[in-house]
This record gives sequence, structure tokens and C-alpha cells, in this order.
Amino acid sequence: MDRTLLQSLFQAAVAKAQPALAVRLNLPPKPVGRTLVIGAGKASAQMAKAFEAAWDGPLSGLVVTRYGYGESCERIEIVEAAHPVPDEAGFLAARRIMETVSGLSHDDLVVALISGGGSSLLPAPAPGLTLDDEQEINRTLLASGAPIGVMNLIRNQFSTIKGGRLAAHCTPALVATLVVSDVPGDDPAIVASGPTIPLPGTRELARKYANLYRLELPPAAQALLAGEDNLAPLPSDPVFAQHTVRTIASAALSLDSAADIARSQGIEAAILSDSIEGEARDVAQVHAAMAREIAVRNRPFNKPVVLLSGGETTVTLRGKGRGGRNAEFLLAFAIAIDGVEGISAVAADTDGIDGSEDNAGAFADGGTATRLRHAGIDPLVALANNDAYSAFAAIGDLLVTGPTGTNVNDFRAVLIR
Repeated sequence: MDRTLLQSLFQAAVAKAQPALAVRLNLPPKPVGRTLVIGAGKASAQMAKAFEAAWDGPLSGLVVTRYGYGESCERIEIVEAAHPVPDEAGFLAARRIMETVSGLSHDDLVVALISGGGSSLLPAPAPGLTLDDEQEINRTLLASGAPIGVMNLIRNQFSTIKGGRLAAHCTPALVATLVVSDVPGDDPAIVASGPTIPLPGTRELARKYANLYRLELPPAAQALLAGEDNLAPLPSDPVFAQHTVRTIASAALSLDSAADIARSQGIEAAILSDSIEGEARDVAQVHAAMAREIAVRNRPFNKPVVLLSGGETTVTLRGKGRGGRNAEFLLAFAIAIDGVEGISAVAADTDGIDGSEDNAGAFADGGTATRLRHAGIDPLVALANNDAYSAFAAIGDLLVTGPTGTNVNDFRAVLIR
């Protein structure tokens, strides 16, 4: 297995998405009045540290990130909370952020540092809902298999902070949003459910999706979804007219960086897409079919070549095993290339945590399924039970990096020699 090369490609992708340089190159103009920094997400503490270092002037603020992802800042307070299911710390942080941006003037500037994971880190239940309700909503959505855009539209209905509501609360101050994108297509309104960017989806569309994915929501949430209370502001609302939004890091840029590393090693790189969605095991089948075609018939690309892709797959929970979407992708991939020589792959989350486990992802090749069977694990049974983490842990093929300080979502590299 080409583990060293594969890991270097992942590291290049992560390095390209680090906030330090990206934030410095995208500073907003200084205001006449105060500068307040707010934010949420798995990369937002690193963004805050970079902004504080680059900003020549007074500032203060509050940013919430995932437990273990904090940074040391002098003027911006960093709070840690739970992800992917919200907790009391996030609930209190969301309330404090709303208080921080209350009573501002036209001369003030609010800088919003937004990255993936912010949806869970800013729980702010709509009237009539509780934190328990929001936690249950998140669990239901995570197990539904719905794409991230659908999940965020539905979350938006039950919040007082998502879908542009936070930015509207900053009125009349100007809001400048810097985004590290972790969503397919890099729509900034979808990242962290767009607390400072209104979503175009309607309540009726949210109801349609909730029915489509057969979501069993808490009674209070069902009642709210059925009515017209707590409607989010629309993108056409003039309150957003002077606000600015910049996507400063994304999967597309990270994949380009990984491709450059591969080519420097004499290996051609083909970027399939930076916005692949769908069931992890289904996406794996497509990647595996392409890899087998190249390995056996040398088409549509000549060997050696590395196939690169990004985006965000989903997992519909069927079993009670352990593992995130990248490990599940790779286990399905390993089954599909069982016995084929010359293929190896890595799949990992660029934030360093695949789902709720301690690994970023894993490695696999044509011999992975055999090694699993020798370890007493039937790979098909493990996949059926959503137990990819345990499977790769048993054969020592997990990729463990710890928090990386950024988040541009899934990274996949399939090398065919």
C-alpha cells in the first residue's frame, strides 16, 4: 500500500485549507466604530486566532468551536461545545453571541468567522422548542441519509440564529462573513446553516423534505413545521444588502494542492469532483468501478494515476457499529476491489475527525478485505452494521491525525499503479 504518498496528499489538502494565510488575505475594511468578531465551526477558533494576529486595531468577540479544537486568543474569547449533537455549552454560547451583537450602530463592523460544524455548535431553539428538541432533531437528521443542504434547510426552521437570523440581529451594523466551506458546491449559505447568510428555501420545501425522508421529529417541532411561525428572513431582505461574504478556503483549492503533489511525484492526477454527495457506500462503488477499469484496462486514464474527489457523503444508519462516512466509504470500496492488485486509497475528513470517532479516516487496498477476514471480521457484515471503524482498527489501517484546525470536508485519493 502506498500509505506514505496517500497521507502526503491528504496533508497537502489540509495545509491548503489552513486559515492563517486565507484570513490574512481577506480582511474587511476597518470601520469607524467598533469591530466585533463572532463565529462558529470546527475551524473557527483557528480563524479567530489568525484574524486577531492580522487585524491592526481594537477588537473583541466570541467564537464557539468543537471540544478539543480551541486556540489561545488574547482579545477573542473561544468557547468549546459539542458536535455533532448540540449541548448546553453551545446553547449558552449562542445566547451570548446574540447578546454580543445587540445594540450596534451603523459605524460598527461584525466579522463572522464561519466553518463547518457551526449548525450543531449554535443551538438556539425556536419559541416552543427546547434544547432537548434540537438535540433530537440533529440525531434524526444525522441518521436520515439526507444531503447537507436538506438537513440545513430543515434545521433552519427550528432555530432563532440560523438562516441569516444572526446577521439580521446585528442590524444596523455591517456584517462581513469569512467562510471555510465544507459543503458540496461551496454555497456559503449552507455552511453551518448560514447564521449570517439567508437560505432561499421555504417552509413548504422544508415540510416536503421532512416527509420525503420520513423524519420522526419531536411533537413541538412537528407543530412548528406545520405552521408559519418563526419564518426565516429571505435573501431579498434589504437588511442584507450591504453585507459581504467571502469563501476563503474550500475543497476545490485543497484538491488542486493534492494534485500538484502527485504530479511532482510523476503521477498524473484526475480531480473527479469537489462536490460529490450520496450514500458513502454507493459513492464507493463508483470510485471502485473506475479504479478497476484503470487497473485492468488502462482506461479512461493511463496508469499511474490518482483519482481525487471531495464533497460530503452521507450514511443511513442500519446497524449499531462505530464509524464515520469516510471509513464506511473505504470499507465498501475495499470490498469492491477485493483481490485487485495495484489499487490503494485513503478517505478522510479534513477536520481530522470522521463522524464522532477519533480517526480522520482510513487506508485500504486490494488486500484489505482478505486481512479483515484473517482477523476474524467479515467485511460485508461489518458494512451492514455500520462498523467500519472497528474493522479498520482491527487491522491497523485507521488514519489518526487529531484536530487539523480546518474543515473543507471529505478528501478521497485512489491511487492506481
